Order: sequence, then C-alpha cells, then structure tokens
Amino acid sequence: MGRSGGRGHGHRGALRAGCCLAAGLLVLAGCTSGGAPRGSAGGSARPSPTDTPSSPSTAGTGTTGAGGSPAPLVPELDEQQQPRDRAEARALLDRIVIDRDVFGPDVRRSTPFESDPGSWPVLGQDCVWRTAGLPPDVLATSTRQFHIPAADGHGRVRIHATVTVHRTREESGWETAHAMEEVLRCPNQVLRAGEQLTGLWGASLYLGEQLNGWSEDAFSESGQWVGNDSGGPQPYRWSQGQFGPVTVAVAGRGATGFTEEALVALIVQGTGRMMYRAGEALGKVAR
Repeated sequence: MGRSGGRGHGHRGALRAGCCLAAGLLVLAGCTSGGAPRGSAGGSARPSPTDTPSSPSTAGTGTTGAGGSPAPLVPELDEQQQPRDRAEARALLDRIVIDRDVFGPDVRRSTPFESDPGSWPVLGQDCVWRTAGLPPDVLATSTRQFHIPAADGHGRVRIHATVTVHRTREESGWETAHAMEEVLRCPNQVLRAGEQLTGLWGASLYLGEQLNGWSEDAFSESGQWVGNDSGGPQPYRWSQGQFGPVTVAVAGRGATGFTEEALVALIVQGTGRMMYRAGEALGKVAR
C-alpha cells in the first residue's frame, strides 16, 4: 500500500518547522550529501525544463527577491474553476497527473500501475498503513507507480506520484498538516508485511517561508526504506505541494548503487511538473 496524497485534519499551527529539506523544490535538490546533484548510476532520470514556468505571465519569475526568498511561482487561484463534484474533480485530476515520460527514458510503469480511485491509505495508531474508503473531503485521488529496473550496477528504484482533489483549499491544507502529524507520531511506519519506513522526519512551510516559492504549503519527508528485496536500508524521500484544492506528491525509494541525488532529481521533476499543471488548470494568471 504505502503513502498516497494526504490524510485529513490535524493541528496546523504547531507543525511549522524550518529545515533545508522542506524549503522547496530548489532546496530539496540541494540538500543531499555533498550539496549538489551528481546524477544516477548510468546518468539517467535527470530533470528537464519541459513544462516548467518560464515567464512572469504564467507563474512568476523564479528570481530571488528581498531577504533571499525566490519570487513566487504560484499564480492566483481562480476559485470559479474549482471542481464542484466528483466528475469535475476527476477531469481536473486527469489534467494534472503524470506518466513515466516526465521522469525520463529509464522509468517504467509498475504493476499495478494506478491505485483504486475509491481507496485511501490510513495510518493507524499502531503506525501500520491500511486501506479505507475516501474521506468526505476528497473528491478524487490517484496514485501512479513507476520504477527504474535494476541495471548498470544499481537496484530497482520505486517512484509513486499522487494527485488529490479536495472540495476546498482549506481541506487540502489540512491534508498537509496531517501528513506532518503522522511523521511526528510515527517516525517508524509499516507499509506492509516485510516493508517499513524508519527514522522519518519532516517539515512543512507556507508559501514565502524560507525558500518556498513554489507551493501554497510545502511538505517534505525523509528517512529510510527497508524491504525484503531492498538489500538493506535505502533512502526514502517524499515531497508534497498544494495549490488551491489540489495536492500533488512524489515519493521515491532508492536502491543500492543509485545515488540519493538522483532520487531527489526524480522527485523534483515529478512534483514540479504536477504543480505547474495545477497552476495552469486553476490559476487566474495562467489562464
């Protein structure tokens, strides 16, 4: 099962914490060991500029502003474009969700590829993930699973990309807060029998805090993934962003011989692309 989208409600105000990993996509890319991406074994799956904001007329300049913070890449939300029912939410989701081509030629679809649209992962009080029905505030959600096959001296890399459409902006914001609560409550989590996340930590930043210029509310999570076929503890990263009623997220589980910098590059590419598409679909400026 594993993580997907977000989880519901929580106490938001107490969850703000400053850290490099959660400061935004640019900082996420620079927080790996050595401070700069080196690429993966075999040189695959690096970000490209396709479908990224390029002019002030669409989503801001991306340049550094006063106090060292980047100019926002987030357009103004057009509330008239927010979905009113599940059919409209599904149509919006289909405009935002990504496929393997976003990540590069080495990435493949996994089997199963897409989650059950009526299911929702819930982290129990015992820190074990289980599946439930969609909560009332969620209109539509999709998690797609990808992988890079073992090759060129590295093991199998796993990637999950999630889009969730809520009824309102407030509800999508609470999803991010609840994701932070889960890390604080369960730094060690069981995904399924023989598979777990350990040593998790995370942080969440509003738009304009530190270097977050790409999301209304950014959440990031880091730790290690251990599975029956993992070959030992491997890097685990999660990045989530919000625009209006939409949250997007990409999770990555590394492998022996695959650099953590390359894993971060995949996450940056996927999350950035979905955030840009959400802005195109729902932003006043982008329209």
